[in-house]
Amino acid sequence: MCEACEADLPRLEGGQCPQCALPAAGGCLCGHCLSKPPHFDSARAVFRYDFPVDKLMHSFKYAHRLALGAYFGKKMATLPRPEIADSIVPLPLHPDRLRERGFNQSLELAKTIAKIWKIPVDGEKCERIRNTPAQAGLPWKDRAGNIRNAFRYAENCEGKHFILIDDVMTTGASLSECARAIKRRGAARVDVLVLARTLPP
Repeated sequence: MCEACEADLPRLEGGQCPQCALPAAGGCLCGHCLSKPPHFDSARAVFRYDFPVDKLMHSFKYAHRLALGAYFGKKMATLPRPEIADSIVPLPLHPDRLRERGFNQSLELAKTIAKIWKIPVDGEKCERIRNTPAQAGLPWKDRAGNIRNAFRYAENCEGKHFILIDDVMTTGASLSECARAIKRRGAARVDVLVLARTLPP
């Protein structure tokens, strides 16, 4: 990508809620996170989910342009590295969805971030155990219920700190439910890192 095109990518700038990464005055916690916080402890994103990031992401996920995964991962790794992190967890796909797509886009992003930050990838212990309808096809209000109890973390992780990776965060329902499953096994903290954040309509 040339410098001019890269400069035009829709960066997520200005004050953001430190917990959900939505725009918030002064970078303070937003009203929603104050009243109904997600199960993860913080969230950061590089871009707004807007043109042309949305088109590039579509090519990455559905046209198998895997080289974009390394490019996106490098962009995500430009954000400040957490002071404490035991491992990086890519948001898992259900085995049926994984067979259909052929790869987990979150794992591809995680591999690049892990190399740069020198943090191991934990891609086996966190599982998606319910093959729910795709979140993208559902109204925002229905997404939390759709993803309920869809994840499991396979072993005790008492006191550990995790970085949970995904490509796009819309309502945050999937990431919150996955963080809940990890914390139920004893994790002390789960921070979310995504490439792009969808802003409310």
